[in-house]
Amino acid sequence: MVVTVPELAPLTPGATRVLDAASRLFYERGIHAVGVDTIAEAAGVTKKTLYDRFGSKESLVVSYLQHRDARWRAHVAEHLAAAPSPGPDRILAVFDAAISWSDENSPKGCSAINARAEIGDGHDGHPVFPEVSRQKKWLFELFDELCREADVTDAETTAQAMMLLYEGAIVTVGMETFPQPFEAARRLAKGMLEQEIG
Repeated sequence: MVVTVPELAPLTPGATRVLDAASRLFYERGIHAVGVDTIAEAAGVTKKTLYDRFGSKESLVVSYLQHRDARWRAHVAEHLAAAPSPGPDRILAVFDAAISWSDENSPKGCSAINARAEIGDGHDGHPVFPEVSRQKKWLFELFDELCREADVTDAETTAQAMMLLYEGAIVTVGMETFPQPFEAARRLAKGMLEQEIG
């Protein structure tokens, strides 16, 4: 299993400043709470530059999510490379990646989940929903493939359980329900895998 990191179009220096500012503001404050004036000011560009580079606020939000996803996938790939043999350690590497990623990059939970919570039911044609859905499907497919490589008896059901543990942990991070939720999810995942794989 090789994690492919999406290749994103190169950005001009102005577009990079806009995306960096928007990414920070969207994650810290929320998508609806941040207007293009605030983003342009934080990036040190004009609104015209923002619209020239991204076309719309919605496209900027999608770009923000895509760039975070690419960074996350690269981070996961590093952890999987450290556990190259199929088996439980390779599945648990996704949780290890989340543990090392979470504090610095996701103290308010998952950017995709947070964005999804702001856009409604996803049936209004908003471009954010397909992007968020794509990211979550990718993660489930990754768990599914890792479970199949490990010869888990019921790979699909186990992958679903791994996904639920992961998603529960990332929501718990954002809600601050209890400390170290990914560590707890990893322990539960390890116990399940020991029963499934032996």
